[in-house]
Formats: sequence, C-alpha cells, structure tokens
Amino acid sequence: MKLKKIIWMLTFFVLAGTVAACGRKEKTEEDTQTVQNEQAREPKESAQKEKEQEKEVQEQPEEPEEEIPANQNLLTGIPDLTDGAIGKRPVAVMVNNVSYAMPQYGVEEADIIFEIPVEGDATRFMAMYGDYTQVPQICPIRSCRYYFPALSQGFDAFYVNWGSDDTIGEYLEALDLDQIEGITNTGGLFGRDQNRLNQGYALEHTGYFDGTKLPSYIESQGLRTDLKEDKKGPAFLFNGLEEQLKPEGSDCTNVQINFGAQSSGFTYDAGRKVYLKQINGQAQTDSKTGNQLAFTNVFVLETDISVRDSVGHKEIDWDGGADSTGYYVSNGGVQKIIWSKDPNNENSYLRFYDQSGQEISINRGKTYIALNYKNQATFQ
Repeated sequence: MKLKKIIWMLTFFVLAGTVAACGRKEKTEEDTQTVQNEQAREPKESAQKEKEQEKEVQEQPEEPEEEIPANQNLLTGIPDLTDGAIGKRPVAVMVNNVSYAMPQYGVEEADIIFEIPVEGDATRFMAMYGDYTQVPQICPIRSCRYYFPALSQGFDAFYVNWGSDDTIGEYLEALDLDQIEGITNTGGLFGRDQNRLNQGYALEHTGYFDGTKLPSYIESQGLRTDLKEDKKGPAFLFNGLEEQLKPEGSDCTNVQINFGAQSSGFTYDAGRKVYLKQINGQAQTDSKTGNQLAFTNVFVLETDISVRDSVGHKEIDWDGGADSTGYYVSNGGVQKIIWSKDPNNENSYLRFYDQSGQEISINRGKTYIALNYKNQATFQ
C-alpha cells in the first residue's frame, strides 16, 4: 500500500512537471510571436507616421515672397517713383558744401548724398535723385572731381556739374559719361541766383541747376533714359518694406566726422528714426523748405586720401577692397563693415559686407555716404 502510494505521488509530480513545461513552451512561443508581430508593425507604423508628417509639411502653405511695387525707388527702396520714372536713370548733381555757401536748396529732396573731401579738406556733395522727372532747382552747383563720376557711374546716372578739374578731361571721356555741364550747356538748365547775389554771396556760391527742365532737355537731346539691364535692380540690398532693423553692433545716437577743414555731425531722432545732419556744429538745412537734412542710413567709409598736385587736388581710393573698413549707422545702432567696388569697372555697384564677408541689408530710406580719412569718425 505504501509502495503504491509512493508510485502514485511520483507519477503525479512527473505529470505536473510535464504540464508546466508544456505551458512554459506554449507561452514562450506565444510571446515570441507577439514580439515578432509588434516588430513587424513598427516599421509600418513608423513609415505611416513619416508619411503623415510629410503630408502635414506639404499641406502647410508656403510664406509668399514679399511683392515689391513696380514704382520702387532703386536708390531708397521706397515705392514713390512717378510712373514716368519707373525703369529710368537717376541723376547725380555736384553741390557746393562749404560754410560760405550755406544754406543750400534742393538738397533735402536728394535720395543719396555723397560727401567727399576736395582741395584744402573742404567737402563737396554729390546729391543723387532716383526720379529724373522730379529733380528740383538745386543751388549752389559746383565742379567735378574725378572720384565723383567714378561713383555715379555705378548707378548709371546722368552727371550734372558746373566746371571741372582740367587734368581729368581724358578720364571723363573714357567713362563715356552722359554729362550735363553748366559751362557749356545752352539748354537753359543753369543760371545765377539773383537773390543770393543780392544778399552778397560770392559768385561761385550762386550757380543753380533747374532740374524741373531736365526731362524736356533729355528728350530734346535724345539721351538714353532707360537703365542698363544690369542696373534695373535696387542699388542696395534692402530690408523688407515694413522692416526697420538695427545694425548688428553697438548703440549709436551720435556720429561726428572730421574731414579736416570742416566737420559733419549726425544726431539720432528716435521718433522719426532718422539722423539729423549738422555742418561744423550747426544744423544743415534746405533754405527752400527750412528742414534739417535727415537720413535713415549713414555710412562712413574709410579710405586712402592724398594730395596729387600743387593745386591740392586729391587722390582718393574710391573702390575700397577686402581690407577697407567702414561703418553702417541706422535705427540707433552702428555696425563695422567692409566696403568695396570693382577697381577695374566704374560701372560696378558699391557694396557693403559684414566682417564674415556676407553682404549686409540696409533699411529703406535716404542714405548719406562719406568717404574720408581713416580714424576720423566717432560713434556714440
């Protein structure tokens, strides 16, 4: 009886172990199949998710490019050209800029003003107007120095002056300028301002150019008005129509430039987001409007300047280069830049770059550009 009981118990344990083993085997096979099924599903689900994400990206509307109006002034980026000036050439006018000639008139309407030293380290303006149909009367007009048309040619501009440095005749001919010269012009575009003569201004400070007659004069002479193909884009790389960005640098609300015989200053008007110009510490105004000259952008371009003859005419490096330092001031800030222009091609654009060599974009509006001696400007 005892033996039978022992045999029965052993049989029970053997059977129980076999059942347990079979259960474990069945469970292991089931788990393995589940894992295999899940692994098989994962790539499919992942691929499905990727497709859904790609679909979401494709369904998101692309932000449209900003549409620039056809009447964009290529010098300022502001859409204010008259219909007759769209695609047409700008005008560059030489303007006297010494204290004895103040105040000027017609300069407030300029879109770009270049200020560069001449003999004795006084300075001269080259005022540029993007709409040749809207050039005002401008006074006092002055003579040409070779580095001004070297810059104006980059804008494909008509060039207006009264007199010239006698040593640069061949150079001007080589430039193939469309030059409108006050000494030889018989089209009624130039004259003497009698009111200024009556007030005691010296003769050289009284010459005016009547820009209101320019369109009819250009037509009568059959001069080309359409811009060259490579000049039909904006003169600078501009920020968006509604953008007003601060340059990547330090704050700057005051600029002082020492040219030698005279100085220019700029004070930031935060309300208008412009820099108001001074000459020798006094507000520089337009006598016709009474307004102080104001600029959205101020550039100070440092360069090599020397005297090249006994008269005191300047030799100026007008093309800059990879090692030419400049400063861009706008919207309450200043940024150190590099500036250049193709030295073998006066028709090339003037370009501005950051320290990494990337071309910078500037705010839309009027621009002042000084070419001056090195280390003669302060920014505060």
